[in-house]
Amino acid sequence: MNNPVGWFEIYIQEMERAKAFYQAVFDVELTRLESPPGLEMWAFPMQPDSYGAPGALVKMEGCGSGDNSVLVYFSCADCAVQAAKAVKAGGKIHKEKMAIGQYGFIALVVDTEGTMIGLHSMQ
Repeated sequence: MNNPVGWFEIYIQEMERAKAFYQAVFDVELTRLESPPGLEMWAFPMQPDSYGAPGALVKMEGCGSGDNSVLVYFSCADCAVQAAKAVKAGGKIHKEKMAIGQYGFIALVVDTEGTMIGLHSMQ
């Protein structure tokens, strides 16, 4: 697995306040991403052919801010496969595989230490 981290999310409670903070600190303009209902996402500038992982600010019911609420996504061929492996390895599924439109699919799992990680795939 080369460069396994393919995405990050910073969970927030107040989108306008969080956007203002990150835009001011990093001198960037965030862009709204098309998202399923109940999910609001604003992405940091993305350069597909550049070094580093893209990411976004996210407001989603049931995912609070603070207390280390940054979510790292690992790239997979099919996120449902890794989600099943996470359960077999002693973890839990927080959110089953779900479609995120043109961006593919995600699943959220909790590791054996109680840390949630994201899994992303295009199928």
